[in-house]
Amino acid sequence: MTASIARTGEALERATSPAPLPSAVLTHHWLVRPRGGEKVLEALSELVPDAEIYTLVYDAAGMGDSPLTRRRVHTSVLQRLPGGTRHYPRLLPVLPWAARRMRLPDVDLVVCSDASVAKAMQASERSTVVCYCHSPMRYAYEAALHREYRDTLPLPVRPFWGLVTAAARSIDRRAARRVDLFVANSAHVARRIERVYGRRAVVVFPPVDVPAAPVIGTRDDFYLCIGYHTRYKRLDLAVEACRRLGRRLVAIGTGPEVDRLRLRRAPNVEVLDWQPDAVVHEHLARARGLLFPGEEDFGIVPVEAFSRGCPVAAYAIGGATETVEPGVTGVWFERQSADDLVAAMRRLEATEFDPEAMHRSAQRFARDRFLAEMREVLAGALAGRLRS
Repeated sequence: MTASIARTGEALERATSPAPLPSAVLTHHWLVRPRGGEKVLEALSELVPDAEIYTLVYDAAGMGDSPLTRRRVHTSVLQRLPGGTRHYPRLLPVLPWAARRMRLPDVDLVVCSDASVAKAMQASERSTVVCYCHSPMRYAYEAALHREYRDTLPLPVRPFWGLVTAAARSIDRRAARRVDLFVANSAHVARRIERVYGRRAVVVFPPVDVPAAPVIGTRDDFYLCIGYHTRYKRLDLAVEACRRLGRRLVAIGTGPEVDRLRLRRAPNVEVLDWQPDAVVHEHLARARGLLFPGEEDFGIVPVEAFSRGCPVAAYAIGGATETVEPGVTGVWFERQSADDLVAAMRRLEATEFDPEAMHRSAQRFARDRFLAEMREVLAGALAGRLRS
């Protein structure tokens, strides 16, 4: 690191402990549930302790006891729509428009956490904009998700979906040009950023709450699926694989797939809806394994799982290939099919995993490492903006 970046880093470190950086804001696509992206935002907020948050819609009750609820949160015009905080996925056609209407204050630093259009919020010309990108909008850029979302729309609206996403891509790409530095949550997403925006990205893995010591104990005879269950996450494969093997599945979280698959009536499936972190971690400490059959950009849940001694059966694409180590923290399967997942579960059950080795592997994603790397990234971005 150059001397100027080092000096800026020292200044940023002083600014974050104990005195805050005087001029910064945080932006995020939406704040409705404390999922993976929101946990990243929580960690980023530690680096700018007094920064206010700008987001499209905000559900304080849904965020529970998240420390983000203690910040001042500014929302878009969508907040005033009846049911906007619950039905925001149906508002995707107007999200870019709503984001562009938001004007950010004249600050030194904008720290943007984004998987949608938060980067389109209007920053001051003098602001340094650092975007921690969970992914470019997958529904707008990936054909399979584009079709999946279109098929959820009313029939009269579907013919216009292509025009809507074309407009969203245009706004999103223009917004990306205003970003001074992209940070990707995985090499997988960094490649997508380069393909979509023509920009290079620094890779900083997101923070994971790793326990202080390995979790060692007897495993119960059930598997877990955790998250917001949409079709692309392929909960159906986990249900079918467990049915074939006669295994019990506990599904934690909500989402349209829970109802579509009628899981609440499935004899071998228990649905727990959203649970506090303590309950999720307790289940991970007891489960036979975590099933991760969808393609994810990173996937915090698998790391949380094997950090607690719970091995992972993961689809071998996307972020899971950067986190799950075959034979050490879990197993991979190559084809997204119930047959391949069944075979992976059999390999998992035949493998003896070492909880201490799993815990060591999880240290690559610990929160302190994230904070140190992002502090250096923010310092470098500020120094580069000042030089130019």
